[in-house]
Amino acid sequence: MDQTLDFGLGENADMIRDVTRRFASEQIAPLAAKIDAEDWFPTELWPQMGELGLHGITVGEEDGGLGLGYLEHVIACEEVSRASASIGLSYGAHSNLCVNQIRRWANAQQKAKYLPKLISGEHVGSLAMSEAGAGSDVVGMKLRADEVQGGYVLNGTKFWITNAAYADTLVVYAKTGEGSRGITTFIIEKDMPGFSIGQKIDKMGMRGSPTAELVFDDCEVPEENVMGPLNGGVGVLMSGLDYERTVLAGIQLGIMQACLDVVVPYVRERKQFGQPIGSFQLMQAKVADMYVALQSARAYTYAVARNCDEGKTTRFDAAGAILLASESAVKVANEAIQALGGAGYTKDWPVERYARDAKLLDIGAGTNEIRRMLIGRELIGAGS
Repeated sequence: MDQTLDFGLGENADMIRDVTRRFASEQIAPLAAKIDAEDWFPTELWPQMGELGLHGITVGEEDGGLGLGYLEHVIACEEVSRASASIGLSYGAHSNLCVNQIRRWANAQQKAKYLPKLISGEHVGSLAMSEAGAGSDVVGMKLRADEVQGGYVLNGTKFWITNAAYADTLVVYAKTGEGSRGITTFIIEKDMPGFSIGQKIDKMGMRGSPTAELVFDDCEVPEENVMGPLNGGVGVLMSGLDYERTVLAGIQLGIMQACLDVVVPYVRERKQFGQPIGSFQLMQAKVADMYVALQSARAYTYAVARNCDEGKTTRFDAAGAILLASESAVKVANEAIQALGGAGYTKDWPVERYARDAKLLDIGAGTNEIRRMLIGRELIGAGS
């Protein structure tokens, strides 16, 4: 089932959707069950996606990208995630959290060095902010970067890092001072002395999107790998959160569409009491609720993405879009299991995977509790 409402997103958005949907359907969807079952990250997809320009959607043409916007990026993430949310998550971490932050904050030399191979898909990108004891509390991070002649030495760990084990280039935040004005952003290469991958994390869902610990043991980082202003890392990080939340909301849109892709044909064909179960009003209501949840989340997410492109988005609306998309996806995936009954609870059908995958973004990119706190605080503060 494809969307029926024309959101009027424009020619570029429609083109990105068509190209990505075709690729995802032909190249990603056939691998999705294996990716999940074996916790397998198919690196061969990365250069294929690079050939389509998907890694550099928001990067200017002068730097080798497509020069498009966050709206197109959301749609690409949605269509990839419709085929495999695991690949969608890794794609979002690569193309938005890593590539887009380098696009926005790196100097000309850094862009010239790192963007070409990230955009082509020859290299995999990652971003590392979270630690075992510092998730929502960014300023509580412990990874230290001490200045030495010619650069910095990093000591500490990062945790919950998407793409970590396969990443060639990582955007990493570390303490260079105290408090919120004592964090700096670094570009780390996988072969830097003193940098290694620690514990690999076995997750409930999003299997095949690799998550691991990063270990810095006297890791030597040259001065030219500081990205953005010294001690200005919180500004770099926070400036990217709205875009991260908006783009990653596309993952949940893809999951909801995937649920409908399974449920609608199933209820047409599955018979009980001599007729298709889709002829029963309770089942029709269930499908209607799933569809409305998807389209509502799409409308909000697309609107926020457009505002991102126009420089007009609000922090609470970016949080609101992923809050709505995430909670809706969890509900829709659970309803998809219910619609299939016993079949939905088996590994023979993909809806149980959709439910496991959907749950991640209730937690990742800022928990729903943090999103609600942010929205409430901003609205009450704005109105007082």
